[in-house]
Amino acid sequence: MPVSTALLLAGALVTVAILFGIAMRMLDGRRRRGGDLRMRAEDLDVPHVPGVTLVQFSTQLCARCPHVRRLLSEISTHRRDVNFLEIDLTDRGDLAARYRVLQTPTTFLVDASGLVLSRWAGVPDRTAIDEGIASVLDHQTQEQ
Repeated sequence: MPVSTALLLAGALVTVAILFGIAMRMLDGRRRRGGDLRMRAEDLDVPHVPGVTLVQFSTQLCARCPHVRRLLSEISTHRRDVNFLEIDLTDRGDLAARYRVLQTPTTFLVDASGLVLSRWAGVPDRTAIDEGIASVLDHQTQEQ
């Protein structure tokens, strides 16, 4: 293979890798719908409190998980209607498969029935979490 062709292929590969990295960075921490996921009661080891639960999936070696843990703990501490639960996937790979968690940290916003309403892969934005909680609680208030 001529050197010019090899350099052209290497340049194209680097360009594709950079574009992929930019796309992944843009999607990191963005709020998505929960889809049809419903968490099982035995996996939600929190006392039943009206409102919602923020569930963080993490691992022991996750570098970004402590930051997310502090953020979610702070939110739940300041709001009576928000619970926080952290699930360490290090020894619970079955939960990663069951709930389609492909990276850590991943955060779910779960209602009282266990329905996953929103999910964030990566480090979520505080504003997006607050908006997600507000929309759920506003909807619950309207139903009552």
